[in-house]
Amino acid sequence: MTPDSANEQLSYGSYLQVDKLLSLQQPLSSPPHHDEMLFIIIHQVYELWFKQLLHEIEAVMRDLAAGDLLHVAKHFRRMDPIQRLIETQVDILETMTPHEFNAFRDHLNPASGFQSLQFREIEFIAGLRNTETLKHIQMNAEQRARLERRLTEPSLYDRVKEYLRGRGFAVDTHDELIATFRTIYSGTKENYDLYMLLEQLIEFDERFLLWRGRHIRMVERMIGARRGTGGSLGVTYLATTLDNRFFPELWEVRTHLGKGY
Repeated sequence: MTPDSANEQLSYGSYLQVDKLLSLQQPLSSPPHHDEMLFIIIHQVYELWFKQLLHEIEAVMRDLAAGDLLHVAKHFRRMDPIQRLIETQVDILETMTPHEFNAFRDHLNPASGFQSLQFREIEFIAGLRNTETLKHIQMNAEQRARLERRLTEPSLYDRVKEYLRGRGFAVDTHDELIATFRTIYSGTKENYDLYMLLEQLIEFDERFLLWRGRHIRMVERMIGARRGTGGSLGVTYLATTLDNRFFPELWEVRTHLGKGY
C-alpha cells in the first residue's frame, strides 16, 4: 500500500461527510447571535429524523404488501424511539428564552417550519393529505414531483386496508372498517398479529399528536399569539392541526369497545 492510497482510505469523517455536515450551519444574524446556532442545528436534526422516518414507513409498506408482519413490527419498534426523541428535542429548544429567540427571529422571514417538505411527505405517505398546505411552500420541480408522487401513490393506511382485505376483512366503507377493527380487538386470540399491528399504528399516530401538542406549547412560549415567520397564524394555525389523525377510524373504534356494545 502506497502512502497516497493510504491517505485515500475511508475514514469516519469521509464516510459520514462530517466536514460537509458541519459547514451547513450558517447563522444569518450579524453579528451571529449565540442561540441561532442551536435553532439551526435542532431543525436540521429534525429533517434528518424525518428522512429516517420516511425510510422506515416505506419499508413498513413494502413488508405489509409482502405479508411480513414481523418485519413491520421491527420498523415500528425503531420509529417509536425516533418519535420520542423528536418530541424531547423541544426540551433543548426551550433552553432558549423568548428574548433570545426574538433577537434573531426576524432573520428567518419568510422561512418557517410550516414549509418542511419532508414533514408534508410524512403526512401524505401516512394518509393525511391536506393539499392546501402546498400553496404556502416554495418548491422546485423535483420537490413538487416528489410531493405529488406521495399524493398519488397508496398511503400507509391504504396498505393496511389492503392487507386486512387480503385477510378476509371488509374495509371499503367507514362502517365496515369500524366493524373490522372491533372484530380484531374483540378476538385477540384469533387475530393477535392484527391486534398488535393496530396497536403499532395507533402508537405511531399518538406520538405525532403528542409532538404536535408539545410543539404548539413551545411556539406559544416563544412568540405568544404573534404570526409565524412564514406568514401563518402561528399558534392559532398550529392549534387547528391537533386533530390531524392519520388513522381516524382506529381512534373512533375505541368508543365501541367493551361490554356496553
